[in-house]
Amino acid sequence: MKRPVFVTLLLLSYFLSSGQERSTYRYENDFIPSAFYKECRTELREQMPDSSVAVFFSAPVRNRSNDTDYPYHQHPQFYYLTGFTEANSLLLIFKLPIILDGKSTNEILFIPPRIKERETWNGRRASLKEAENISGIETVLYSQSFNTINIKSTNFSKVLYLPLPMGIADDRMDSSDLFDQVEMFKSKFSYPSPNGDSYLLNKILRKMREVKKPEEIELMKKAILISCEGHKEMMKTLEPGMSEYQVEAVGEYVFRNMGAEDVGYPSICGGGENSCILHYETNRKSLKAGDLILLDMGAEYHGYSADVTRTLPVSGTFSKEQKIIYELVHKAQDSAFSQCKPGNNFQDPHRAATEIIKKGLFNLGIIKDEIEYKTYFMHGTSHYLGLDVHDPGMRNKLSAGNVITVEPGIYIPVNSNCDPKWWNIGVRIEDDVLITPNGYENLSISCPSKAEDVEKLMKEMSIYVFPIK
Repeated sequence: MKRPVFVTLLLLSYFLSSGQERSTYRYENDFIPSAFYKECRTELREQMPDSSVAVFFSAPVRNRSNDTDYPYHQHPQFYYLTGFTEANSLLLIFKLPIILDGKSTNEILFIPPRIKERETWNGRRASLKEAENISGIETVLYSQSFNTINIKSTNFSKVLYLPLPMGIADDRMDSSDLFDQVEMFKSKFSYPSPNGDSYLLNKILRKMREVKKPEEIELMKKAILISCEGHKEMMKTLEPGMSEYQVEAVGEYVFRNMGAEDVGYPSICGGGENSCILHYETNRKSLKAGDLILLDMGAEYHGYSADVTRTLPVSGTFSKEQKIIYELVHKAQDSAFSQCKPGNNFQDPHRAATEIIKKGLFNLGIIKDEIEYKTYFMHGTSHYLGLDVHDPGMRNKLSAGNVITVEPGIYIPVNSNCDPKWWNIGVRIEDDVLITPNGYENLSISCPSKAEDVEKLMKEMSIYVFPIK
């Protein structure tokens, strides 16, 4: 049994800090500057049809139970264009300037009003000036102004919008909340109007967000570094007798302790038979020697998500069969990496990984025909990464500035049509890759992935004590 050296860790601070974060104050100094968001809006405006307007709603507040809401998470498209994280907000972008109160403007941000009684309970809201400083939008108004502003669909050749938010709760004490904003939009713009378009805006933004700007890459590198440190600590602390949720707690503690605001997606910590479930999230099983545990976990930092997966032997050493499958997946990942370069098709890394896995499974006798590989490798190798863990993109050619995952896997559940010695072996190895002008950079390379390197790190002792109940 591993005996950590000197620090006893209390997880209380993590649980106390995981509630809904509503304060506008920014204590870090590494947020993306307003010039970035202004550039994004300018790029969008240049691609909008003549005399059009684009309408963006913030994400709805989602109720968890009774009077408790889920932690608020801004709509990624809204955040990408404003950097603004508060609910009940609305953005209008005009192709051509309009005159408002005698002044010319080509964009308006509507934000929730500051109400002292609500701020006492939920934290301070942004002032108009603070919202302007964050977003770079000069015309910032409180939400109720949207009710009185004189614009309508007939003023524009096209009204561009994303699919309207669904299931919005109506705060009857607030006449300018998101529910009322959407209803006012429907009224002002005669929704669904003949000049409305819910397709074009999404297409433009998919293409824009596909290529990451330097400011985004810096935040992604930090999210990925934090995630790698969490994975390394899980390697050091993992041992038989732990539960999946205890392993999860180790990784997520490190995420929080290093400054991540949240996880980028629900953590997947699948031991034994659960390693063969792609999106397993229960994380309640007790782990025993001989199990593998698949850890697909990524931190979110200032809105940007990492996505890193490692598969570990609970006892610290891979069995013969586990190591064979693990090294086959690793070989497939290396082959996929070789296709990560500008000009290649988005699917080229997947094709390369698939060829290795097909032949490997066939040579091992796990499949009788190479066409059967999808029984054990049923997902793609790559997706875009960014504000969304599955970020939007066109999936055509790879280009410099793309950030993608490379994550081949093999999953052989119990009762599979192969020798039982392979059953309950689920392996996925996932790294986050930046496409560069000359090839790629593995942003998660600091986290060991070779079988021998994983086993070596698992022999090290953690500085933390995570008691096993």
